Amino acid sequence: MQTEIGEAAGKVWLYLDSHGQMPVSKLKTGTKLPEDLLQQAIGWLAREDKVVLDKKGRTVSVSLC
Repeated sequence: MQTEIGEAAGKVWLYLDSHGQMPVSKLKTGTKLPEDLLQQAIGWLAREDKVVLDKKGRTVSVSLC
């Protein structure tokens, strides 16, 4: 499972590198990752201090550090 999460984290990082900051919902659409795998990938990147999460109201956005 760690390999799958790591690969998803790489996909998320590459997508954010190409497209910049975006809401998690748009990131899900763009990467075509399942919700649970996307959340795990974001957590992986957050733990490694590779992304910043910003919450405004009910919307959570993700960007690279």
